[in-house]
Amino acid sequence: MEDARGEEENSMFETSHVLGALLASSPLLARAWDRCVAAADGGGASSLGFVHGGGDGGPVYVAFSGMQAALSAAGAAVAGCGGAELFRPVGLREDAAGRFFAPLVAAEPEDADGEPVAVQALALQGFSRLCSSPEFQVLLNQIRGKAVVFTGHSLGGAIATLVALHYLCTLSSSSACAPAPPVLCVTFGSPLLGNEALSRAILRERWAGNFCHVVSQHDVVPRLLFCPLNVTPAHIAVGLQLHQLPVRARRAAGVVATVTARMADTNQESLRQLILEHAGAAAIEQKLAAPVIRGGSPYRPSGAYVLCSPDGAACVDNLTAAVQMLYATFAAWCPPVTGAASPEAAHSCYGDLVVSMPHHLLLKRRLDTTATVPAASNYDVGISLALEASGIAGETTEAAPVRHWLKTSKRVCRSPSLNCASLARRLGRITPCRAQIEWYKASFDGDTGYYDAFKQRLSPKKFSNANMNRIKLAQFWDGVLAMLDTSQLPYDFHRRAKWVNAAHFYQLLVEPLDIADYYRNNLHRTRGSYITHGRERRYELFDKWWNQKGCTGVGTGDTSAAMAARRSKFAGLTQDPCFWAKVEEALEQVECAKSERDTAVLAMMLERLHKFERYSSELVENKDISIDVVAPQSSYSLWVNEWSELKLRDEVRTVLFQF
Repeated sequence: MEDARGEEENSMFETSHVLGALLASSPLLARAWDRCVAAADGGGASSLGFVHGGGDGGPVYVAFSGMQAALSAAGAAVAGCGGAELFRPVGLREDAAGRFFAPLVAAEPEDADGEPVAVQALALQGFSRLCSSPEFQVLLNQIRGKAVVFTGHSLGGAIATLVALHYLCTLSSSSACAPAPPVLCVTFGSPLLGNEALSRAILRERWAGNFCHVVSQHDVVPRLLFCPLNVTPAHIAVGLQLHQLPVRARRAAGVVATVTARMADTNQESLRQLILEHAGAAAIEQKLAAPVIRGGSPYRPSGAYVLCSPDGAACVDNLTAAVQMLYATFAAWCPPVTGAASPEAAHSCYGDLVVSMPHHLLLKRRLDTTATVPAASNYDVGISLALEASGIAGETTEAAPVRHWLKTSKRVCRSPSLNCASLARRLGRITPCRAQIEWYKASFDGDTGYYDAFKQRLSPKKFSNANMNRIKLAQFWDGVLAMLDTSQLPYDFHRRAKWVNAAHFYQLLVEPLDIADYYRNNLHRTRGSYITHGRERRYELFDKWWNQKGCTGVGTGDTSAAMAARRSKFAGLTQDPCFWAKVEEALEQVECAKSERDTAVLAMMLERLHKFERYSSELVENKDISIDVVAPQSSYSLWVNEWSELKLRDEVRTVLFQF
């Protein structure tokens, strides 16, 4: 056991400094920064707000400028409006722009902790302005189906993140079976965009790996929104963006000159201490997994963060580690007595960093681990290299707590591959529960069918055993999805045949029991239809996995044949997991139709019943149902009899004749 733990520890932290070095030495950051510079050069009030290039056999780079957003906010900043107004959180569900992010807000009305998904107002305004531009819509059509890198500096980075989220939402909503093209968002010195609910929503959609936020050790902008909004110096974020304008343009615009002058008059040490105080509080809060302090900043990181310094780069993709590293790297930096590292210089240094980091990686000497690391394991060496790359010297006071934070976060967030292997063993241990339900099903196939037996609680001992196994399986699969939501499993987990097939078999076998439980407890009368109001999230996700895997076309509402070759005998399990919910709705409609006197309403009911008859007959004819469906005393057989009797009525035959 100890050997296994030691082996895991030796390889746990490799990704942080290795990924940072990989990114720093690749042309990705340099090309993205070149596009950002081009966007800033053309980022005046009359520009489109974006530029694009590339695509000749490589990805298309689309860079966004935050200049228009900064210009629109400059007047408010001069008038004394603080961060509480300019950077107020706006719920995506409440705002009109929320329609562009449907998958992020449609899955649940609110985040699991009761916090709605929200983003900062200034970035959302910039995004909304883009969406109303015909040129932007043309751009989205041009890049569709291509590999694309969205990028931006400062406020432009926050806007680029929103554009990337919108583009990913569009791809997610597409019904195409072809694999989606690669999408990446690279930002430089971008302010925090959304709250922790947004971060969890991005994890839930498995998009965290699509975002890479590059942050320099000295830059205040990525850390500024850790401060409570009522004390956030909005003129700093706005002024640093406007500082990119040419000197002549700044002087020509009075409001711009006022903002930049006010920014220059800000006491740098006071600003630094303000950020350290609140970023440190956020780091402790994340460490303790405490809720956001009332009155504190609502904003938290999302995606991967690349912490850069002249010594290299370290990449962290864990929310807790990102908050702690953003604080620690800033705290470890000792500003020089001279003004060489002013906020303006620190915020515009990314061009120099992306050029110098690859050269530094080639020339860097080996770290002398014996001087700073008590145990020379691969794990400790990896942490030391990450600390050095992010700008934290081994002898600084911040080094010890950061080392502890990183060790803790990595132990909590084990390697996704190790988690997947452990999960496979747990799947093997839970398989007997599935086998018990299969046996329960087989024992009722020839009489009532296991759906009706479970609904009517026939044979109490068998029912109790099946219900217990149903609950155990639900807990296992909910645990799997919880690990997926927090990126504890491999990025392609939901495409691996073993897990897609296991989830699909579980769904086909167990969801009918969930439907039976729903209707036995009359939840359809208080909540509504099972399909629209009672279905568990896991089943909706498993449908999505299965349809994406093979594009079978078999889902909760698709009546097309699933298999080209017709079956010679009934399927082992009914291929529509929501079939029994549709049967229950059809039974209820038959009862209502018997007493309905309004001809128009009766016609609507009969049309729905006629459609279900065609759908179910096709399933039976293709043998895409299990034999328990046509058991003599099953709910489906009962519906067939009652529907046949109803069709004998003269008024019903008259209406059905037109169908």
